[in-house]
Amino acid sequence: MSQQGYVAAPPYSQAQPGAMGYGPGPNQHTYGHYGGQQQAFSPPPPGGMKSPGSSPGGPPPPAQSHYNPSAQQNGSHVPGFPGAPASSVGYGAPPQTQYPGMGQQAPPPAKQLTNQMGAMNLGNYAPGPMQSPPQASPAAPQPFQPTSHPGMGPQMSPHPSTPGGMPMTGPPMAGHQMSGPPMGGSQMSGPPMGGPQMPGPPMGGSQMPGPPMGGSQMPGPPMGGSQMTGPPMAGQQMSGPPMAGQQMSGPPMGGAQMSGPPMGGHQMAGPPMAGQQMSGPPMAGQQMSGPPMAGMGGPYAGPPGPGLGGYQQPGLGPNSPSGYPQQQGQFGGQMAGGQMAGPQPGFPGAFPGSAMAGPPQKKLDPDSIPSPTQVIEDDQAKRGGQVYATNVRGQVPPLVTTDFTVLDQGNASPRFMRCTTYTLPCTAELAKQCQVPLATIIKPFAVVPKNETPLYLVNHGETGPIRCNRCKAYMCPYMQFIDGGRRFQCAFCNCVNEVPVFYFQHLDHMGRRMDFYERPELSLGSYEFSATLDYCKVPAPPAYIFMIDVSFTNIKSGLVRLLCDELKTLLDNLPREEGAESSAIKVGFVTYNKILHFYNVKSALAQPQMMVVSDTAEMFVPLLDGFLVSYAESRAVIHNLLDQIPDMFADTNESETVFAPVIQAGVEALKAAECSGKLFIFHASIPTAEAPGKLKNRDDKKLVSTDKEKTLFHPVKGVYEQLSKDCVAQGCSVDLFLFPSQYLDIATMGDVPAHTGGAVYKYSNFQVETDGEHFLRDLRKDVEKPIGFDAIMRVRTSTGFRATDFFGGVYMNNTTDVELAAVDCDHAITVELKHDDTLSEETGAFMQCALLYTTVGGQRRLRVHNLSLNCSSQLMELFKSCETDSLINFFAKTAYRAILKQPLKSVREILVNQTAHMLACYRKNCASPSAASQLILPETMKVFPVYMNSLMKTAPLVGSTELSTDDRAHQRLAVMAMGVEDTQLLLYPRLIPLHNMELEGEAVPSPLRCSEDRLSDGGAFLLENGHALFLWLGQACPPELIQGLFNLPSLAHLQPNTNVLPELDSPQSRKVRAIVSSLMQQRPNSMKLQIVRSKDKLEVLFRQFLVEDKGLYGGASYMDFLCYVHREIRTLLT
Repeated sequence: MSQQGYVAAPPYSQAQPGAMGYGPGPNQHTYGHYGGQQQAFSPPPPGGMKSPGSSPGGPPPPAQSHYNPSAQQNGSHVPGFPGAPASSVGYGAPPQTQYPGMGQQAPPPAKQLTNQMGAMNLGNYAPGPMQSPPQASPAAPQPFQPTSHPGMGPQMSPHPSTPGGMPMTGPPMAGHQMSGPPMGGSQMSGPPMGGPQMPGPPMGGSQMPGPPMGGSQMPGPPMGGSQMTGPPMAGQQMSGPPMAGQQMSGPPMGGAQMSGPPMGGHQMAGPPMAGQQMSGPPMAGQQMSGPPMAGMGGPYAGPPGPGLGGYQQPGLGPNSPSGYPQQQGQFGGQMAGGQMAGPQPGFPGAFPGSAMAGPPQKKLDPDSIPSPTQVIEDDQAKRGGQVYATNVRGQVPPLVTTDFTVLDQGNASPRFMRCTTYTLPCTAELAKQCQVPLATIIKPFAVVPKNETPLYLVNHGETGPIRCNRCKAYMCPYMQFIDGGRRFQCAFCNCVNEVPVFYFQHLDHMGRRMDFYERPELSLGSYEFSATLDYCKVPAPPAYIFMIDVSFTNIKSGLVRLLCDELKTLLDNLPREEGAESSAIKVGFVTYNKILHFYNVKSALAQPQMMVVSDTAEMFVPLLDGFLVSYAESRAVIHNLLDQIPDMFADTNESETVFAPVIQAGVEALKAAECSGKLFIFHASIPTAEAPGKLKNRDDKKLVSTDKEKTLFHPVKGVYEQLSKDCVAQGCSVDLFLFPSQYLDIATMGDVPAHTGGAVYKYSNFQVETDGEHFLRDLRKDVEKPIGFDAIMRVRTSTGFRATDFFGGVYMNNTTDVELAAVDCDHAITVELKHDDTLSEETGAFMQCALLYTTVGGQRRLRVHNLSLNCSSQLMELFKSCETDSLINFFAKTAYRAILKQPLKSVREILVNQTAHMLACYRKNCASPSAASQLILPETMKVFPVYMNSLMKTAPLVGSTELSTDDRAHQRLAVMAMGVEDTQLLLYPRLIPLHNMELEGEAVPSPLRCSEDRLSDGGAFLLENGHALFLWLGQACPPELIQGLFNLPSLAHLQPNTNVLPELDSPQSRKVRAIVSSLMQQRPNSMKLQIVRSKDKLEVLFRQFLVEDKGLYGGASYMDFLCYVHREIRTLLT
């Protein structure tokens, strides 16, 4: 986040000082953050809270406050949490410096116009045919060039009369290096990119409401009527105003045409003077030095100015005044004031990547556009390894990719709750205007690292947790005690409640309870209550039932024998309560093909007993006693059974299977045992046997790219719909392991797991030798992971807004209670929020997620997570608090749900539309006036377009007959339950170079951008996205690396389809295997390593994960998408 936006303008597009409505602006000041002084973190003193291990049942002893009194809401006042420090630099922004001007006179306007007309090439588009090119303004298409925004510093534009070879010197760009000329002859798809365009009138006179965000700088005239009086940010210098029309040069964006002679070998000068234009972009061999430009390898610090720290990028489209239609909600409906602006003719929503006609033009340096890897590295450098204290309301946490330690001081850890923005707009009108979705992604069972304190367990005895009498919110740090501690005011509904006698405590001189630090529910953001019988039926330990398809396919592949051998050791690792010697979970076993076989494994038996149920129409469980048993007690009988199963069915020829009756049998078994649990089903083929839930092949490729394509993702109604209800009612989760060799109808078979908090694992054309270890790693993780059963979740909010929609592995009987048959450490629920009244900037907004569940030990508990957010009537505050990773998680889930009801083309158009609306709102309301050719992105969302473009190229959203329908349905189901870190990695994989890594130490090489341009023939690269793992080897890969990894003399000796790294005692082998092992442990799913040589057939699979390039099955490159979105923005602002 430390990159500042940079600026570039098309040649001669900026008005000179005093011209075209711009005048030399007065001195400008910048603001720091709003919200008062932020409290510095101070570690807990000796005698702080004991860990749960030392006092599992009781409250911790008193400790010194971590809170600033003004940050707590338990006193007689309601000051709210403090905001960020007034003098702090904007989130992720570097110290700011200011460059002096450089005096070089621009040519007169007439000369500029002559030069520009000569450089225009109105008929030129990027290479390749394209039907109906998108319409542009009457002027020529604008070359796509870098530009600066609030906080970007002077702008520079090519100077036509600069002679080649003129020496120019100046300060070097901070952290920026130029490595050669833009590549010529590159082909780019997307919007046309022709020669320079004459500028239209600047957007002057527009009023920009609200204070600018911290860290912002911007040249140009001040905003109408606004007075800049706030203090400068730390490290920022202020001086005279930059003149309107300052321009800065940079490498031309794709296809930019330039007038004037080429400038070979000269060096660029220092920063220009106000109002001055600087000569053109560097050509081959040219070196640049001067103010750095963000997005090009280093932060750019320029003169401060009004507006919001953002990122600017030029693009195509007409100059336009402000004002654009609003979109109405997500996915569907018209925008207020007009129809949705879909993709332009010739650039369909699918972004198929068809190139546009015209001769090859020079390609933009990819380093000049925002880089996700750079944003991730900057945040890690700035906030990595630090303690993140949660005592400040509405503070934006580190990125999900950053390694940090959470200290709970009143708000839930971001591991449990993350928001799309941490500042809510005060009104529904403002929310509609900004188009930023308001949502929270909740992962209630997220793993707490060992260096952080586990959740405390609070036990109030038979009375149960203290709650508000009106809204039923649980006691939390935001409740305010009054009347000497005898009553408390609810932070969610403002109701005043009596404090029970046993809970009474006096208040101190600050109005806070004397036992404030002894009670987790008063001082922490996350904690658990022991639930009483009022909250539940009598709890019982859950059960795991293993249901194995023993049809011909699974027996022949070796799966059944592999699985039975693994279960002998895996069952020793069943989840258990902390401190328990053994797991309380019961286990049971079923095998099936057309009929079901139940096994009695009671510990008193010498041999297991089989009972067969052939009537699958009316499923029942033939035995109760002996079916679900303790593994510790029946170990010998269970091992005997697992030895017999593979031999028992070794000669089977049965290929037909049932499926729905298998799930029904599991539910009936749990119902008879009066417990919750999980079914592990290992299934190979589409269920075609005559029984309820029989399926037929409905994989019709003719439906792809039609309005009926959505039916491919719809589950078959009827039996499976009822099964989902039955499973949730019983607290029965279903995990499905599939081993298909052909179409399975995962859309239907995966529907029950999707609604019961389960997961679907798929291993196509399974072979024990190549896929066995991959499957076993998944199974081990799935069986051993922390989990809660039979859960109900309720999200409560303070007055003014409410939770309206829920996404992800959930079942809902009403509009408020989220029912989860099970919820594990990887399961996330995305909650959409909407206004129902006006929010107060002073008090902020509060959320409480309460989850009632059964532990693996059979205890009933309430897990509570609390979060406080800021509220603002200033759009810039909202944009400053946005989080791209959370936003893209929300968009992915809404899009994947929308494809069940709308054509894919419409869904893609809505995604682009929403992106354009958000960025147009920022441009219109938060950015200072600038040329329409500049694409201005908020600092917190500058890499949002690359994630959005990647989302639209994912299998479910790409209409291609080459993609498996089952694969598309599988990915859709998987994403619906993903957390923020999982969607971030899926949509922007990590590309790790291995050929130049340090062999000593544990450091993993820094990832590169996901583009073919980053690959090299002499390199080796590891690519992972949480589900796939590739080792790509270039043709000229160093022989010593091949020798170290495979013990082979050269790459030519490596056998195709190798997917294992041999365990060699070489530095290279140890290092790479350690990296792969580390990645496997971090991800929810195991990943099968695929080793790909350059030019192999498998390379096609690898390249589809290079998300900055064109999609293999349709979809634009990152560069083209950015151009297209910019044109949409300019259309909206017209």
